[in-house]
Amino acid sequence: MWKKQPFNARREPRNENDATPERPRFTSYGRAPRFSEESLRSSKNFDARPKPSQVSVAIGDEESAPQTAVGGIREVTELLTNSPMKVHRVLFRHNSGNPKLYTLQKIAKKNRIHVQQVEARILDSYAVPNQGVVALCNEKELLQWNSVKDEFFQAKEKDERKLIVIATNIEDPRNLGACIRSSLGLGADILLMPSKGMCGLTPTVARASTGAIDKLRICRPDNLEATIGELKLAGYQILGLDADTDVSLVDYSFGKQIVLAVGGEDAGLPPFIRKQCTDVLRIPMKAEAQSYNASVALSLGLYEIARKVL
Repeated sequence: MWKKQPFNARREPRNENDATPERPRFTSYGRAPRFSEESLRSSKNFDARPKPSQVSVAIGDEESAPQTAVGGIREVTELLTNSPMKVHRVLFRHNSGNPKLYTLQKIAKKNRIHVQQVEARILDSYAVPNQGVVALCNEKELLQWNSVKDEFFQAKEKDERKLIVIATNIEDPRNLGACIRSSLGLGADILLMPSKGMCGLTPTVARASTGAIDKLRICRPDNLEATIGELKLAGYQILGLDADTDVSLVDYSFGKQIVLAVGGEDAGLPPFIRKQCTDVLRIPMKAEAQSYNASVALSLGLYEIARKVL
């Protein structure tokens, strides 16, 4: 089993004496560490237009997807007020004792934005000065589900084909970028992401998508579990991709309205999605291969749908 490691540590392989069997997953291995000790990178501008001194790019090597960060109470407040769907995550200084930060945290949670309490040195690694708060931002502003949901809920009634992709627990930005590229190329109408548990739309995600990030609609519902339940009630097939199933992707009968979900590098398909699935599908694979990369698994699933349905 993989062991939880402290901040900025690489994962170690299983002990050869560990007899616990591993469950195959659609997995990506050899991922670079998310952070390193490099210097801060060049600044970027945002709609909320914080002061240049408050904006930096999070430290990291070229392979680990540095993320644009905005530091400062006023600057983060403007982001959360004017462009909340631009914000991927907000970091707060642990035990700061500042009531303004407590108020700001409530604003972030109201907007369903994931918040974390971290040490001051971690905040400083992203943006200096920061006044105890740093917002990590996506490369594009995500859509609100309420602004597009009617189109998808009415698909059954209008007899329209709709294909929704859900990507969860994906931590490798190159993996997520490849998922976005395949989703666009193979006919997905929209990609849904959870509010936490995976990387944001970082510069590396954008590069890996080769421009698809700007063309595919990407949405972060307030409650992904509830959204899946509503889509199921609206007549969608809820399909998951996972190795731990006996139902094969080959010869599966697809409907006109489909939700296709893929899990991440370690956790696989989340239980809250699996329990709502019409079926969980397995992609044919020799035992020696053990697992597929998440973006490869998604591409194979989307291709099979496109071949039979679209």
